[in-house]
Amino acid sequence: MRQSVQEMIAQSKGKKNKQFVEKMIPVILFLIASVSVLTTIGIMLTLIFETITFFTRVSITDFLFGTTWLPFSNKEAQYGILPLIVGTLKVTLIAILVAVPIGISAAIYLSDYASENVRRVLKPLLEVLAGIPTIVYGFFALTFVTPLLQSAFPDIKIFNAISPGIVVGIMIIPMIASLSEDAMSSVPKSIREGALAMGSTKFEVAWKITVPAALSGIIASVVLAVSRAIGETMIVSLAAGSTPKFDGDFTGSIQTMTAYIVQVSKGDAGYGTTIYYSIYAVGFTLFIFTMIMNIIANYVSKRFREEY
Repeated sequence: MRQSVQEMIAQSKGKKNKQFVEKMIPVILFLIASVSVLTTIGIMLTLIFETITFFTRVSITDFLFGTTWLPFSNKEAQYGILPLIVGTLKVTLIAILVAVPIGISAAIYLSDYASENVRRVLKPLLEVLAGIPTIVYGFFALTFVTPLLQSAFPDIKIFNAISPGIVVGIMIIPMIASLSEDAMSSVPKSIREGALAMGSTKFEVAWKITVPAALSGIIASVVLAVSRAIGETMIVSLAAGSTPKFDGDFTGSIQTMTAYIVQVSKGDAGYGTTIYYSIYAVGFTLFIFTMIMNIIANYVSKRFREEY
């Protein structure tokens, strides 16, 4: 009898410990999940407060609509961000022109043409591109792609928008290909087999059945890739130059928003100066761009999602 009582006490303690653990697990998981949210809030507050300090010294109208960016001018510094935005969009446009056709074509091949063995080998190899450090891509753009372009088009300068745009496009191909392939692979085989039974070719099935059915995932992958291209830093810092220009020339030196942040962060401006606070204003602008892209991607993914 004494032993059974002891066993009952031990079991009671075990149940209490188990209940305590079960109660603590949601709390611990909530705290872990809150880290990312709190980090995002901290980043936003830092950008907002420092950007407000910048706008106490520079007119927000001049910043948003000015066409000259000369923060290091000995006469009168000018902080019109449009040249940096135009430089960023130049690189992004070229990157998308390179990445979208190749990425979607690769996704179509992997989902509709490649055998299972080929897919298991080719998809990881394609995703290896995403693991290459961006500074390696930058040197590749500067020392290989740019001379190659100059041999074909002598008017292209050493620093230009085309070379980094092409390499940024190569870098984001895995993102488009992988996410698009996942969306295409989620299309039921029965739909494809039905189209094939009706006499459609493989290409017709891929282009008229698979791609429209997976359109939400494909568009979302492209929008996320655009966001990634806008925020790229090292490639444009090494290969694009540091000359902010508000024009349509792709062959000469430009400067993007991220490249300017890198330039100032290297020590070209003292703490507390207007130039120092300008990197927060530029960073906040960049944050707005990427946030809009992510919101669009989420909207497209939910709005046009097909469920089977």
